[in-house]
Amino acid sequence: MNIDDVVLNFTPGTLVILNIVLGLIMLGIALDTSVDDFKVVARKPKPLVIAILAQLLVLPGITFCLTLILPVTPSMALGMLLVACCPPGNISQVLTHRSGGNVALSVSMTAVSNLLYIIVLPLSIAFWGSLRADTRALLTAVSLNGWQMLLEIFLIIGLPFAVGLAVRARYPRVAAKIQPYVKWFSLIALVGFILAALLGNWTYFVAFIGVILVAVAIHDAVALAIGWSTAAIGGLGTRERKAMTFEVGIRNAGLGLGLVFTFFGGLGGMAIVAGWWGIWDIIAGLILAALWARHTKKRTGSAQGDATRRALRAAAAPGETTP
Repeated sequence: MNIDDVVLNFTPGTLVILNIVLGLIMLGIALDTSVDDFKVVARKPKPLVIAILAQLLVLPGITFCLTLILPVTPSMALGMLLVACCPPGNISQVLTHRSGGNVALSVSMTAVSNLLYIIVLPLSIAFWGSLRADTRALLTAVSLNGWQMLLEIFLIIGLPFAVGLAVRARYPRVAAKIQPYVKWFSLIALVGFILAALLGNWTYFVAFIGVILVAVAIHDAVALAIGWSTAAIGGLGTRERKAMTFEVGIRNAGLGLGLVFTFFGGLGGMAIVAGWWGIWDIIAGLILAALWARHTKKRTGSAQGDATRRALRAAAAPGETTP
């Protein structure tokens, strides 16, 4: 059985459900975003610039190298590249908070990044996917339409995000009240959807489980490491490094899965990689956040106490950088 020839079972109706769930995820992010978040980025753009460079250049570039090293098929390689080209996932803020990182920075980076990815994602997957002859052949075979993908991404990311920002600006109390429900419902729905998709195609998943697990685990670990290391090289503080780790390491693989079924006909390797990524990066992120929180608690007696004290010091001396 060649996974590059496998097409997973997926009906148009379930694709509509997936797109609605993805739209709700973006709505949840926007309901938690204010104009002040963008002002923070404008006043101190350095962390955002580092995050954008890490996500748009470093992560896809190293992912491309991984596809040459790991024993993956062309469709798996294209799936890895697609995930690397997707925007950050909304659980990054939850993990940043759990680890004692800079949540405000995480929210700001996610908000700006998702807006950029409306235009950048189609260009990125077309560029990185064309660098390998075998993945370029897959892109050619499906006649990837950049404008159609741009429209699809706008409807999934841009429109819900704009609605959420408008609601937050006009009805802040309503936004604050419904945001937690929208965020957690959409996240649980996405995880459930991905699990159902994997179970519905369990034969294929089991047949290639070895290489898929290894490839996704390595890829996800590298993505998290890129977030931390680029923040460290950029001279950002510990809390900012934690935020950057999850901002780069947690990708919206659910969006990638939706794009696989919309534009790539449910191509087996791509779909399984994106689907398992959506599960594994949450597991890996929760483990890392828990370890960080435990380490912080040992040092300070409270996972959030350290963050609070740093925030107070920063307020007292705005020019200082968090150590």
